Amino acid sequence: MGVLALQGDVREHLEVLRAQGAEAVLVRRPEELDAVDGLIFPGGESTTMVKLADRFGLLEPLRAAVGDGLPAYGSCAGMILLADRLLDAPPDQETIGGLDVTVRRNAFGRQVDSFESDIDFSGLADAPVHAVFIRAPWVEEAGQAVEVLGRVVGGPADGRIVAVRQGNLVATSFHPELTGDRRVHAMFVDLVRSDVASRDIASRDIASRDIASRDIASRTENES
Repeated sequence: MGVLALQGDVREHLEVLRAQGAEAVLVRRPEELDAVDGLIFPGGESTTMVKLADRFGLLEPLRAAVGDGLPAYGSCAGMILLADRLLDAPPDQETIGGLDVTVRRNAFGRQVDSFESDIDFSGLADAPVHAVFIRAPWVEEAGQAVEVLGRVVGGPADGRIVAVRQGNLVATSFHPELTGDRRVHAMFVDLVRSDVASRDIASRDIASRDIASRDIASRTENES
């Protein structure tokens, strides 16, 4: 599994992935992207990440990989990168896209407005997720295919969407890599492993059909 290593809290994500038993690697180049089964877009500065991705020739390969179904998880700035639409963003800011959501940048305010809160996270057992929000975005609107996993409870942002999933894409407004709670990453690792297993089964099925087709063709040729 890879962590996009252009800018942001890369080391923290690597450590959490490795704690889940995943082989975690840095991704800065297209050939490194081609070698991973899943990718994390870390928190950081979304505008800087996009500009560096373009400079490294990685922007279009990232879009293609996500569009082709590569499992991806974005935290904070990573949510912005995976969003199809942005609010309160520079007019020229690009994204990777893939999530049918409208995300508002810096929705909770400036750095001084950073805060922590407990979030009920759908699909995770036991206690709520303790979430750290740092200049965080939120999801203003989510498409019909998007599953809302978590919302803020209480306070002025009560009800705001802060965690979503659409197919193989997961995004959170907050930073689970900073709290020691590994359940969000564990969920994503399980998603990646399930995707790999499904692709392996599909590959074996295709190979079996190809062998059967060649056998039939060979018998037909011999009979004639």
